[in-house]
Amino acid sequence: MYLANIKFIMSLFMKRFPIIIAVLMTSFFISMSAHAINAEELPKYSKVYDEKSDPFKDAGAAINLAKATNRNILIEIGGNWCGWCKKMDEFLLKNPDVYKKLHDEFVLLKISVSDTNENEAFMKSLPPVLGYPHMYVSTSSGKMVLSKDTAELLEGEQYSKEQWLAFLNKWQASATKG
Repeated sequence: MYLANIKFIMSLFMKRFPIIIAVLMTSFFISMSAHAINAEELPKYSKVYDEKSDPFKDAGAAINLAKATNRNILIEIGGNWCGWCKKMDEFLLKNPDVYKKLHDEFVLLKISVSDTNENEAFMKSLPPVLGYPHMYVSTSSGKMVLSKDTAELLEGEQYSKEQWLAFLNKWQASATKG
């Protein structure tokens, strides 16, 4: 709809008002980019693996945010030591459409496991981890609906944009209600 409106305006004013057209186009693209996810606005538990964080407290906060925003929770188990966890973070940063969809449709809860803090009590409440990173999807009420090996999101040695988008579409809140 926006594009049709812009084309109409452009056709009317193209020859007479090229500066107005440039201003309108710039305003349009600035307003569209304002809807992008700002990483600074995300909760700490959505951005980093924190060995010192209380996973039960973070999970409670994630559940509250998921309820308030009608999203599922994507629990990501891994750590700062994990090479594949770093690759996944890099992949998401290099694919802003996947990153945006992830944060629009899910509350991301990163849980750290490491030699110095295995978060054993929290991990006992989850199905077994097959490797790192490992993901779980939970509804906003805390019902676990999926345990996922992230290797399934790979195409060769790289994370696949198509696999990620298919995964996010399948497990978003609207797809898991009922």
